[in-house]
Amino acid sequence: MLRPAKGWFDLALPAVWRNHELLWQLTLRELKIRYKQAALGVAWAILQPLFTVLIFTVIFGRFARFPSGGMPYPLFVVAGVLPWTYFAEALRRSATGLVTNSDLVRKVYFPRLVIPLAGVASPIADFGFGLLLLLGLMIWHGAAPTWSLLTLPLWTLATLALALSLGLWLGPLNVRYRDIMHTLPFVTQIWMFATPVAYPLSMVPEKWRTLYSLNPMVGIIEGFRWSLLGTGQPDLRAVTIALVLIAAALLSGLIYFRRMERSFADVI
Repeated sequence: MLRPAKGWFDLALPAVWRNHELLWQLTLRELKIRYKQAALGVAWAILQPLFTVLIFTVIFGRFARFPSGGMPYPLFVVAGVLPWTYFAEALRRSATGLVTNSDLVRKVYFPRLVIPLAGVASPIADFGFGLLLLLGLMIWHGAAPTWSLLTLPLWTLATLALALSLGLWLGPLNVRYRDIMHTLPFVTQIWMFATPVAYPLSMVPEKWRTLYSLNPMVGIIEGFRWSLLGTGQPDLRAVTIALVLIAAALLSGLIYFRRMERSFADVI
């Protein structure tokens, strides 16, 4: 039942849990839409990061000769490309989900938070398939996983939370201003080059690293590399800044989304 929020922190999260079946169905639908009538099916989840890794390896690994912390450059870059690809796709789906599901929003009441949640949940399947690419490269280069791999769910959860928090802000804005869905691919592309996906954090001068780490994906990518490859240690400053910013963005995003929720059906 639709009811007004009781205070800033009335986020109606229990209602989301009561509609977990709808969340599951929307997530499955997102997956079916992605691969419907696709000749290669889930192979795209491996081919997309594979081509990106090949291009980065040739341009940045062979021509520019970016350092890779003593590990083979293809391994180094795939450990950054996989989480970035998941983040970019989760952000796109969560930010545009309200508009792409406009018929459902107008006709049926349910906690609208279910839509961005489904948007960030469905690309996890692609991320899982993409890990097969990393596994193949690790076997090829004779690298073995370490105990740090056990922290992988934590870094995945942090990436999901960041994509969701931004989607909670951008989704309502996209309902009113459709420019968001057109500019988002450009912004994420530029954002990738401002993140240590193809190059290590060590290339950033020390005096600029705190400012650079205000990009939350810096700490997350550092954490993923350590988790997947088990070499070095993640930059604790970058990780701490990332977690603090994600927590603040998620809480404020939930409040903003809840406040704007009542107007979606009228404006969309």
